[in-house]
Amino acid sequence: MLDARNHQGKFGADYIRVLASSAGLIWSEDDVDLDGIDLCIKLPGRTPRGFSPRIDVQIKTVSKLEPRHGVIDFRGLDERQFSKLAGKEFLVPRYLFVVHVPPSADLYADLSTSGLLLRHIGYYVSLRDRLPIEAPDHRRRTKVEVPVGNVLTARSLRDLVTHNALLPAAT
Repeated sequence: MLDARNHQGKFGADYIRVLASSAGLIWSEDDVDLDGIDLCIKLPGRTPRGFSPRIDVQIKTVSKLEPRHGVIDFRGLDERQFSKLAGKEFLVPRYLFVVHVPPSADLYADLSTSGLLLRHIGYYVSLRDRLPIEAPDHRRRTKVEVPVGNVLTARSLRDLVTHNALLPAAT
């Protein structure tokens, strides 16, 4: 059986995989995490906005969430992780996904005659407008404000993927 930390992280990644599948998107992951990316999510094939648009995402989970003034003050990234998401120089747009999970693994999912329920909810934020930290230290944390309106749904995830085909390339 997985320890609590790994169980929570795996559930968060699986939550995103389910959303991607329900949105008609495909996902993949690198065989080694050297780049700070957990999943690549893309819309396969030719689209009006380009061929196989995609995004790269880092997924974090949190069991306690206290939004204030419309944002979540997320402190779950160290400076190295933050710097792998921040800035405009990426060919493929990057996002931080924060999945709010129940405090107990027994509450992650529930099955009823009407279907499967995954708890709780996911949020997204781009760090494109933030500068990477020059000498990042894995021992220091960086606060990221995640707007509570940036809720991950099948539709919003699909919109993130297809919208980013229009972003200007890094210069």
